[in-house]
Amino acid sequence: MGTRKQQAERTEAELKAAAVRVFARVGYLNTKITDITAEAGRATGSFYKHFTGKEKLLEALLADMLAEGDARAELPEHPTDFRDRAAVRWHVELYWGFYRENRAVMSALQQAAIVDEEFARRSREMLEPDLQHIAGHLAGLELPGDPMTAASLFTTTLSGAVAGWFEESEAGRDDETARIEALTTFLHRGMGG
Repeated sequence: MGTRKQQAERTEAELKAAAVRVFARVGYLNTKITDITAEAGRATGSFYKHFTGKEKLLEALLADMLAEGDARAELPEHPTDFRDRAAVRWHVELYWGFYRENRAVMSALQQAAIVDEEFARRSREMLEPDLQHIAGHLAGLELPGDPMTAASLFTTTLSGAVAGWFEESEAGRDDETARIEALTTFLHRGMGG
């Protein structure tokens, strides 16, 4: 790989990492491109060599997260039958850790979707394969709707509960393991497991 290409990749990675740090401090909506470039120690013009705007940077971060999630879904211990409570728990615990690691970006995605319907639509399109993946795990259950509706209910409940716990945990509330167990039981029973 050429030196210029390596430098470009390094700059892009530094901008992404800087954006995550700034999002964590001030939130996506309050972040300016100049905040990101200052955090990365880069000129503002370097940002536009990699991203056309803050939304495109966030889409790139989402794509990175989805690739990471896909890699985790390929783990050999990945259980796929949600009739088994242990399979549901595996997914809940995996998502919990994933959210913890990507909390700033997850929050940024929610904020961006609230104010930009086009961004929300593109995000839904990018997340569609994950919904189909969960719908496949629900096969064999008596579902409260078609598999995609049930998968949407599953993922919305999971993401909302995890996000809520992290907001509450700032005050030291609740036990993480107990919450994972309760959420697992709720989802497993709710999906007819």
